[in-house]
Amino acid sequence: MVPRPTLPPLTGLLVFQPLKRRYCAECRRGPLPLLALEDGAPRCLDCADLGHLVFLPSGDTALTRRSREESTLRFNRRKSRYERQGVLVEEAALARAEQRCLADAEARRRRRVRDARRRAAQDALFAQAFAAEILRLFPGCPAARARAIALHASERGSGRVGRSAAGRALGEGAVTSAVVASVRHLDTPYDRLLMSGVPRHEARRRIAAAVATVLRGWTEAGLGSTG
Repeated sequence: MVPRPTLPPLTGLLVFQPLKRRYCAECRRGPLPLLALEDGAPRCLDCADLGHLVFLPSGDTALTRRSREESTLRFNRRKSRYERQGVLVEEAALARAEQRCLADAEARRRRRVRDARRRAAQDALFAQAFAAEILRLFPGCPAARARAIALHASERGSGRVGRSAAGRALGEGAVTSAVVASVRHLDTPYDRLLMSGVPRHEARRRIAAAVATVLRGWTEAGLGSTG
């Protein structure tokens, strides 16, 4: 069997999508959608001996990883920023990678489902712990309200206080901040003040006493039950 010819590694080469109209310094074709730089001069992919490659956009991690096992090079939008938008690979290599991805697509789908279930279970346990900490600090807070605050503050990917390092550690300051935010929006005219054009800091000043009253009631309710 005649061995399939292989290309030299292309990892160190860069291909750019120019932001301005650029023309090939060798064949003068253009404007070029993609170009390679040789000795500082733009070359079309044909003149750079890269015309046999096809572009694979980024986004499919498995397909990109498998395609990169063959001849690949980085594709960047702009030289000064090196934003990788995808890879250029041999067409046959891309076809083989696609076949491999199809072969194990069901296994990867099942793994994604398992991972999603695992994360959901972790999130549910954390929300329960967060709600329990709310009730420890504010025993007069209604249990349903504590659960709602915990779910809102700890939503994955939300960037809210419950997902912060302090929130994940159930720090008292983070838990209190989540409760205060809930009271501010649901138990005071804070949102109406903002919508009427009152600056945020002024709106918070105006409703500070109302927030303190609710928090004091939720705290003192627990103290009274133990007296």
